[in-house]
Amino acid sequence: MTQYERMKAGLIYDANDPEILAIQMPFLDRLWAFNQLRPTDYAAKQQYMKEVFAACGEGCYIELPFRANWGGHHVSFGSNVYVNFNLTLVDDGRITVGDKVMIGPNVTIATANHPIEPSLRARALQYNKDVAIGENVWIGASAVILPGVTIGPNSVIGAGSVVSRSIPANVIALGNPCRVLRPIGPHDRECFFRDEKIDWEAL
Repeated sequence: MTQYERMKAGLIYDANDPEILAIQMPFLDRLWAFNQLRPTDYAAKQQYMKEVFAACGEGCYIELPFRANWGGHHVSFGSNVYVNFNLTLVDDGRITVGDKVMIGPNVTIATANHPIEPSLRARALQYNKDVAIGENVWIGASAVILPGVTIGPNSVIGAGSVVSRSIPANVIALGNPCRVLRPIGPHDRECFFRDEKIDWEAL
């Protein structure tokens, strides 16, 4: 089994293997060019996501700069995904993002990890565990999502959270480590911030 095959299988592998680097580096060159685009270069941004990402739906937008180990090549976006400034994707493994997800500034989503065993880590070996984010999730600013995590649909991840374990659907979760604070409920349909009422008739 080659190192690239080991990588795709989620096994411990050498990320500096020449075959892997030969596949990876052209994506990083394209990412560099992507980050030079102007905010108004909407069509060019769309073209990049359609051509480089594993999948990308309609209406997605990324504020630059954007960082990704593979340029987003192992990333799948649904439709109408919005990404704020400075998203970092450690996308050696697969990252799946559902429709209508909002990602705040300075968020990191990582699939890559390193063995605890010192002799393996000294050789810079790693392994990847996929991350999945359900539809209509909001990830707050500076949150960190770690390898192997799934976030259920409609949930909110509070700013600055470190998400080391999976989060169910329809909850607010926050903290380090990130834990469920409460379910999303009737008060959230009535108020948009603390006790300030939502003026539904005007929306």
